[in-house]
Amino acid sequence: MSPEHVDVLIVGAGLSGIAAAYHLQHKCPGRRFVILEGRAAIGGTWDLFRYPGIRSDSDMYTLGYSFKPWTDPKAIADGSQILKYVRDTATENGIDRQIRFDHRVLRASWSSADARWTVEAERRTEQGTIETVLLTCGFLFMCSGYYRYEAGYLPEFKGMADFKGRVVHPQAWPEDLDYAGKRVVVIGSGATAVTLVPAMAKTAAHVTMLQRSPTYVVSRPAQDALANKLRRHLPASLAYHLIRWRNVLFGMYFFQLSRRKPQRVKQLILGGVRAALGPDYDVATHFTPRYNPWDQRLCLVPDGDLFKTIREQRASVVTAGIDGFTERGLRLSDGRELEADIVVTATGLVLQVLGGIEVTVDGRTVDFAKTLNYKGMMYSDVPNLAATLGYTNASWTLKCDLTCEYVCRLLNYMDRHGYRQCVPHNDDSTVAPLPSLSFSSGYVQRAVADLPKQGSKRPWRLYQNYALDIVSLRFGKLDDGVMRYS
Repeated sequence: MSPEHVDVLIVGAGLSGIAAAYHLQHKCPGRRFVILEGRAAIGGTWDLFRYPGIRSDSDMYTLGYSFKPWTDPKAIADGSQILKYVRDTATENGIDRQIRFDHRVLRASWSSADARWTVEAERRTEQGTIETVLLTCGFLFMCSGYYRYEAGYLPEFKGMADFKGRVVHPQAWPEDLDYAGKRVVVIGSGATAVTLVPAMAKTAAHVTMLQRSPTYVVSRPAQDALANKLRRHLPASLAYHLIRWRNVLFGMYFFQLSRRKPQRVKQLILGGVRAALGPDYDVATHFTPRYNPWDQRLCLVPDGDLFKTIREQRASVVTAGIDGFTERGLRLSDGRELEADIVVTATGLVLQVLGGIEVTVDGRTVDFAKTLNYKGMMYSDVPNLAATLGYTNASWTLKCDLTCEYVCRLLNYMDRHGYRQCVPHNDDSTVAPLPSLSFSSGYVQRAVADLPKQGSKRPWRLYQNYALDIVSLRFGKLDDGVMRYS
């Protein structure tokens, strides 16, 4: 039995995969596509994460799709609202009928002679058995995110087996976890930790956020008053795009200000924390990082919920190293013991390239650490393959939408000229390889050696700038001397 052939194969039915399908339907209507999804449901991250309080850390006017206005009053949305938004988009556009669930892609092999990818996936049958499925495609569109779904990052803590309580990781949240009236310690200081603490503190006896070092935390209203007002007086689409651009421009301004005047931005952020927690709180110890703003992502707390929980003494922050677990909790590096019934290890993600699949080109295994990232979506000497990757300093979907538009432009350009292959190739010896991400965050530093590189000049340079990318991806030349067609 020969493999099924499709024009475009999309991997992943999360926020990015649904966007890719929408753009293909509207801009490349003659192209047949299929979506392979490793899990049993639409939603990706927003279906995977089930921990208490799960929500966006970007406003939905920029995390939402360019083509589907966000109409809920809450700008900082709950995970369930985002999941519904993604699924509604798929259903309204018939995209759900193109998804094949429980298909986990293992490897993809490119043949230049055939100008096609052969993709191997494992499919879980209704009987629970595993069978191999083969498909071929002219273009492979990877929308599988940037981190490993199977398990998050967990450092080796001494004595964890001695702990008499329960240890859980947010990425694998157990449905049966009852924390009401329990003492909870959340290890971490990032987006997951600052979300978990106020959510769990509603019913827990007490929640302690245990951090090795602080993160910048910024409060924003959960509802955008101006957006809601505009929506009452203007058509939904117009109101949405006005607020979207306001938020994009403010985000770009704030990021550039952080780069130019880091001390000023630092004082602005810390001033907000002091106002929220009061003059007697030790902001210097618990909320003043050792790095400058935007050297790592900022943490967003809607309506200052974390600060409110701390003021009400339902939660507290401890800043110290961890010596290891004890029977009753955690021993800190300064000798103190934190007693706990439940320890939540909000210790981060494991980054991986293209969902961890094995990629070969004409029999050669691709080492992505040795490739250059082209326009933030394709890879040097890897033909007919693109991946959606969002911004580190703005909403994921802003870049995702632009990537999908560019891929559609690229496919239509190839159709008009009768090309079957496109591959970015660097022959400029002055282009120096640089790390693709400059963040000092632990999850980035653990993986940066294995990630594709960016180049020192265009089109290999990642500027993390939405306005520049609009010019480059929406209006830039497709035949730029770097992309080779045949």
